[in-house]
Amino acid sequence: MSQFIEVIECLDKAPETLVSRFPERGSADIKMGAQLIVRESQAAVFFRDGRALDTFGPGRHTLSTMNVPLLTKFLSLPLGGTSPFRAEVYFANLRTFVNQKWGTMEPILFRDSELDMVRLRAFGIYSYRISNPQVFVNSLVGTVSEFTTDALADFFRGLIVTQVAEFLGSHLHTVLDLAQHYVEISAGIQANVLADFEKYGVTIADFKVLSISPPEHVQEMIDKRGGMAAVGSLDSFVRYQAANALEKSAAGGASGGSGLAAAGVGAGAGLGLGAGLGDSANFCSSCGARQRAAANACPSCGTENAAGARFCSNCGTGLAGAPPAPPSGTGR
Repeated sequence: MSQFIEVIECLDKAPETLVSRFPERGSADIKMGAQLIVRESQAAVFFRDGRALDTFGPGRHTLSTMNVPLLTKFLSLPLGGTSPFRAEVYFANLRTFVNQKWGTMEPILFRDSELDMVRLRAFGIYSYRISNPQVFVNSLVGTVSEFTTDALADFFRGLIVTQVAEFLGSHLHTVLDLAQHYVEISAGIQANVLADFEKYGVTIADFKVLSISPPEHVQEMIDKRGGMAAVGSLDSFVRYQAANALEKSAAGGASGGSGLAAAGVGAGAGLGLGAGLGDSANFCSSCGARQRAAANACPSCGTENAAGARFCSNCGTGLAGAPPAPPSGTGR
């Protein structure tokens, strides 16, 4: 003769336990009038033949045909009777499960308004709790004796990443604006994910996006772009580099001549480049060709002579810009 159950209760086996089954296998002969103990963070759902019937909240309950009406009706128990019945009880943990992690397994392809096509990685944390124990057990738990958060981690991550990709594609214009929109993005994704979770008897208590980042080479391009914007014109940058080299040479004077020489070379190179930029007047503004220096023209015939020539090569007239003739030698 089987032993009738008189006290039904369940303690969570681990912090990550979502649902525990009583008994762990099969069903139990439960005596009408038995005590059901449900703790503050629990809900107890009676099942018979795979069907959820009556649900109890926190407290100490004496089972009778009055407080298990669905089970009484399902089993056709006589009203007020004390006959035992066979059933199993699922204890759902209703506390909030915090610090659950989500992240993209593969980068999300994103059309950026300024950087064109960019692949983004994202990750964050979220918290959830069971809001409808019957729906949760029926849709996700099945008949296992213990159901933990690990069993749902990949499934929930997939739901979240799908909504992350959809929200970023429809609301974000460029990754350059991410810093000022993290709160808005987190709230928007949470609202979209909530509907997906509620279908399984779960509600999202909190949702946070911790990071959305492009690949390293794109980050380097953004850094260079910011650096050039901070520098301004190329001429200003060259002058800044030259001044910086001089400052370093002055600071390193006590370390020996080699430091000064190296810094001097850097400063000279910078100044030389700056001077080259400033020599733009020696080039034609239309075609860019270098302009020749003015020739030594003859005042009589207009013939152009080489710079430094004393006489015109055409008519022999003395040239005004010619160097003075050397003094003639004296005879002995």
